[in-house]
Amino acid sequence: MKSFSFIFQYLLNPRKIGAVLPSSNYLAEKMVGSIDFHNAKYIVELGPGIGVFTDKIIENRNQHTVVMLIENNKEFCTLLKEEYKNEKNLIIINDSAEEIDKYTKDFNIPYIDYVVSGLPFASLPKSSSSAILIKTKKLLRKNVIFITFQYTLLKKGLIGHYFKQINIKREYRNIPLAYVFSCSN
Repeated sequence: MKSFSFIFQYLLNPRKIGAVLPSSNYLAEKMVGSIDFHNAKYIVELGPGIGVFTDKIIENRNQHTVVMLIENNKEFCTLLKEEYKNEKNLIIINDSAEEIDKYTKDFNIPYIDYVVSGLPFASLPKSSSSAILIKTKKLLRKNVIFITFQYTLLKKGLIGHYFKQINIKREYRNIPLAYVFSCSN
């Protein structure tokens, strides 16, 4: 059901969804692999889609860790709210990731320990990508990580403009091949 919903939304909004198929479990493992779940108090996921990375975050997080999901697609947001309706310390927002600062303020989140992003920076307008990256960087605690994946290395320069260090890992067991960017200052 979730995969069908993902494919259907891709057909309706290919530039906003960014992929024909949901991310693989292998990619999800790589995306959350550098998160220190024991010490993380606030985790934000941008563009969670149908929740492939969210599942891993929820599965590994400390019970007191606050997780905020910001999803622009209304159908995906409805799916996420149903899927995680019994989860405590989970905030699900239906809005643009550009509003990350508004929602962290509204929900009294003083800083973010980790941001996990499923946003398709390659197909987002540069102004939107820049706004998201600027606001995210301001909210992240020092020496913590912004984690995103892309299907191409084309946006490495854009992301590198905001983060000094980018560690890139490939995930071959995803369709298509994906690059995981772990970014810090």
